Amino acid sequence: MAKIYPFEAVRPSEEALQNFSSKSYKSYTKKELKDSLKKNPDTFLSIITLKKDTSLAVDKSQRYEMVRQKYEQFIDSKILIKDSIAAFYIYETSQDNGDQFSGIMATASVEDYNTNVIKKHEATIAKREHTFKTYLNTVRFNAAPVLLTYPDHPTLEAQIEAAKLNSKKINTWATKNETHKLWSVDHPKDIFDIQNSFQNIPSLYIADGHHRSASSALLAREKKATLKPTENNSFNRFLTYLIPESQLKIYDYNRVVKDLNGLSTAEFLEKISVVFEVKNKGKNPYKSLKANAISMYIDGLFYSLSLRKSKQDNSSAINKLDTYILQTQLLEPILNITNVRTNKRIAYIHGAKSLEQIKATVDRGDYAVGFGLFPIETKTLMAIADSDAVMPPKSTYIYPKLRSGITIYEI
Repeated sequence: MAKIYPFEAVRPSEEALQNFSSKSYKSYTKKELKDSLKKNPDTFLSIITLKKDTSLAVDKSQRYEMVRQKYEQFIDSKILIKDSIAAFYIYETSQDNGDQFSGIMATASVEDYNTNVIKKHEATIAKREHTFKTYLNTVRFNAAPVLLTYPDHPTLEAQIEAAKLNSKKINTWATKNETHKLWSVDHPKDIFDIQNSFQNIPSLYIADGHHRSASSALLAREKKATLKPTENNSFNRFLTYLIPESQLKIYDYNRVVKDLNGLSTAEFLEKISVVFEVKNKGKNPYKSLKANAISMYIDGLFYSLSLRKSKQDNSSAINKLDTYILQTQLLEPILNITNVRTNKRIAYIHGAKSLEQIKATVDRGDYAVGFGLFPIETKTLMAIADSDAVMPPKSTYIYPKLRSGITIYEI
């Protein structure tokens, strides 16, 4: 059964609130990062931005210690404050497009991760796990929550709404295209009710944050071998944001490839026709409206690709996945793209206008061919995780995209 816990959050003061939290560090261009830090120096980005123009050569551990020192400066200057009572935090974000997400900021159990109560659908890379583990061990805080989802649970949702009414709204602020609200749930009965309901949920599912959770588990395993029982064991938990499956939004994550692996367009179409039923859909953007109807754009025309019945394998959820079909039946055997994480011949496009972007980039000659995929459903994601299967990389583009620094969990 799933276990979640309240925690004493470190969060921005009222004065720093508006500009403190940040998008993922990697989502900023160098110019955006520079402009943001110049305009708003008292932000989470200021804590984690590691200056590379230091006069001394420093290794990663030393640079991470610089992050820790900057974090402590923000505490000392009251830019960041720490709550004195452990709480759950209801976090709600409303977007200009009408989407709204509401869930619980809490800490989850590393034990649940290790025993597969918290289920995964993505393979992790050991080097990235170790890098982030070292980072956590040095900075001793966790500011980027792992996004977890769970099957809809009406009783739990009613308890969360009741807790919201019984709680103090502590923060409201706005960022581009979004409004954010945060409530502190510290009433003992509300905490008990929410924890009890989660204990009746058999499994939680990682929607986003596989490497962060894996790194937390790795750190806990190392700490247990060296720490005394009386010492701080907050490393046995990690920061999460939990929302029901009906609120999770999964969008298509499309592909463009630079070349046809030495084939002409005619030769390429002939090869894929052995595996797929290929239908010409004309010059206008063709969007896949169901699974196994992959959209393809090449040489000014859109096509529909459906795996031939003789090639179909419906024995598991993973085998029916469009990303898996595309990878195993086309990208690897025909275009010789085996490692989609590192191969520089392939890139990814997402968003409402992604098919138009695919057409534009292929027409410019930046890429030779593009593929549009039908979005994976949340229930499919859960079924794959339940079967201990692993999706191909870049299979899902998931919302909400969580900001860092809304609540910080100290390790």
